Amino acid sequence: MRPALFDTTIYIAALRNEAHAFFESRQFTAGAPLWLSSVVLEELYAGAGEAERWRIERLQRHFTSFKRTLVPNLQDWVRAGKVLAQVAAKYGFEQIGRGRLTSDALIATSAGRLGIRIITSNDRDFRRLAEFSPFHWQTVVVE
Repeated sequence: MRPALFDTTIYIAALRNEAHAFFESRQFTAGAPLWLSSVVLEELYAGAGEAERWRIERLQRHFTSFKRTLVPNLQDWVRAGKVLAQVAAKYGFEQIGRGRLTSDALIATSAGRLGIRIITSNDRDFRRLAEFSPFHWQTVVVE
């Protein structure tokens, strides 16, 4: 089974719903190795309040201990910039939101480099990025 990582949208839904069992069940990964993107980690810390911070720290320690933290390299940054230019030419950059799409492009290019499947509830942005960059992704509905 292809390794997987959860996009920020999945973690946010779980944190809001306090769905600890969500991650333990691994229902969307079917036993595949699970990775954590450093970009996702940054987004989680940036939006976390005091109540969520300890959970994110625990998540970080867990993935770091298993050496499954995905960090974009120079090639990923360059590829993300090129993909964003193509998306901007087709869809208009301001309509999408620079910061949000930049993070998603970094997640997509770094995951694509290692063949890691992205699990997200953000279908629209990842669908647009997939037009210009090869990576595996799966959309799920979270509540």
